[in-house]
Amino acid sequence: MNRHTRTHRLAGMSVRRDDADYEGIRSAAVWNGLTPARFPGVIVRPASADDVREAVSLARAQGLQVAMRSGGHSWCGSPLRDGGMLIDLSGLRTCAVDPVSATATVQPGITGRELTPELGRHGFAFPTGHCGSVALGGYLLSGGLGWNSPFRGPACAGVEEIEAVTADGEMVTCNENEHRDLFWAARGAGPGFFAAVTAFRLRLYPLPGAIASTTWTFPLADTVEVTQWATGVSSGLCPNVELSFSLTTANPGTGPGPEVVTVTGTVFASSRQEAWDFLGPLRTCPLAARPLSRQLNEPMTFEALYDDSATLWGPEHRYAADTLWSDADFPTLLGRLTDVFEAAPSRRSLVLAPVSPAGRPSQDMAFSVLGDSYVVPYAVWDDPRQDAANIGWLRQAVRAVEPLGTGHYIAETDLDAAESRARRSFTPGGWERLQRLKAQYDPDGVFHTYLSPEDTGDAERDPP
Repeated sequence: MNRHTRTHRLAGMSVRRDDADYEGIRSAAVWNGLTPARFPGVIVRPASADDVREAVSLARAQGLQVAMRSGGHSWCGSPLRDGGMLIDLSGLRTCAVDPVSATATVQPGITGRELTPELGRHGFAFPTGHCGSVALGGYLLSGGLGWNSPFRGPACAGVEEIEAVTADGEMVTCNENEHRDLFWAARGAGPGFFAAVTAFRLRLYPLPGAIASTTWTFPLADTVEVTQWATGVSSGLCPNVELSFSLTTANPGTGPGPEVVTVTGTVFASSRQEAWDFLGPLRTCPLAARPLSRQLNEPMTFEALYDDSATLWGPEHRYAADTLWSDADFPTLLGRLTDVFEAAPSRRSLVLAPVSPAGRPSQDMAFSVLGDSYVVPYAVWDDPRQDAANIGWLRQAVRAVEPLGTGHYIAETDLDAAESRARRSFTPGGWERLQRLKAQYDPDGVFHTYLSPEDTGDAERDPP
């Protein structure tokens, strides 16, 4: 196919900066209400894997750097870059389940909320993102810390094979036997991955027979004692129990409420009785006279979990997030963050701290667990006039604990805060290997590398 034919084929699925509908499509490329002021030269929305291959080949021929987007849940808006081509994969959302092999082949645009019921019809499940609108593409490439990941491991550990378009426009299959280096990078490299993935083959797991949760809510002043208790209990919990802490404001969207610390355990079990048994260690608490509320053994479904997430993570709000792995314990980390949290300019902001969010994966892949503990501050607000105040609060929160940090998680880290963020999201050996593979598979820089302050204009304001 010559360049003229290729250009004509893609014309009906692309927009340029001078097109009337460009701004609406550009803004929709970021899921939340905070859209970075970065402007791709052309946005292509392919309808098939062949279209993706043609788009990459065209970009290479025209000297355009390529950025990829699946669902737009990048908190820092990494898919939006100035100039070049944005390839939006959100239209590629098919799913084919093979019950015999317990696998599914999925395209990158399908969301967790779409995938879960389709798998459930066949008696299977997969650790999709906690927010149902997270698309599989960017989620899997970044590792994927989702529902039941403490037991199943990061979602990318369940990827058995990918199909991808390389920088030279070649469609390749990558697995443990073919293009092993590219397969290694695809499981954790995140937004700096140097190919366009058009399909993932996933290893599926049995559908849980019962899901339930237990939640304790205490005054914020009790954070250290609460986390000491729950951290001690966590060693006796079955790995099927996903335990997390949060610093938040009670009822942030409905009026004044106290600032609180919560402990939530969500279990994925084979039966109701097993769920009851697995949550047993969380039913008794030495601080039982002090909680503001508690919900014990509440039956849940995946749909209910997604609904709860949707009330917290509405697309109409503005968001910024950062992450930190640490070897410090949760009482120390969250104890440092309580004062900072109280000073948050928005009552919607929160701090999440999942316990062992990825388990201890043993597979050889770019993603790796970089610490014993993990925290994620989120700035959440509505008024554009408060952008600077809320982003400033986020960075203040991270500075409070960063001396205790051992790294970041590439999927949610604030890549425009400091140039070192991407590098510190991998082991030193993993980072060096990614650089070597980038030079091997994309020597001409067809695909954008990681977002940095130089891309956002933040280099002077907040140097690394």
